[in-house]
Amino acid sequence: MRLVRSIVLYTALCLGANAALAADTATLESLREGGMKKLVFHDQPRDVPDAVLSAPEGAQASLADYRGKWVVLNFWAPWCPPCRAEMPSLDRLQAEMGSDGFAVVTVSTGPGSRAKDRRLFQELGITALPRLRDEGSMLARQMGVMGLPVTVILDPEGREVARMLGDAEWDSDSAKAIVAALTGGA
Repeated sequence: MRLVRSIVLYTALCLGANAALAADTATLESLREGGMKKLVFHDQPRDVPDAVLSAPEGAQASLADYRGKWVVLNFWAPWCPPCRAEMPSLDRLQAEMGSDGFAVVTVSTGPGSRAKDRRLFQELGITALPRLRDEGSMLARQMGVMGLPVTVILDPEGREVARMLGDAEWDSDSAKAIVAALTGGA
């Protein structure tokens, strides 16, 4: 049974899965294995507030900057051990699958500083992820982020379609198959 499930995951990943699967929650849920079983797809997309986020060197960014892409949006903090544990897998997912149609976006929230975020990225060898910060945790509060890490999947219109509480291996075969199914292999 495990072999059959692995073949299905690899096939979906290799073939890029059909973009029509994005609307088929049952199919997406069938791709969840291991830690990805914590990923919960919503019946209807949920609006997400747009907030100004701090970027390195004092620049500003917004979730609107990512419209038109599927986004894995990860809320984390440098003091959070599960956040630290999953950050390298998020980096590998972005390095492997980041495209014009898909991005992994990390947002540091809670107590901390840009300097602590930068040091953690250096310590873990994170090179493919944006280093955004939710100063004052405004976006996290508006999105109901009560603990860390929390990861949400946003559709190309910027709406939340799925949420996971806790850490996961975001570069697992299961995670990549889900991304491929959502993006149509983009």
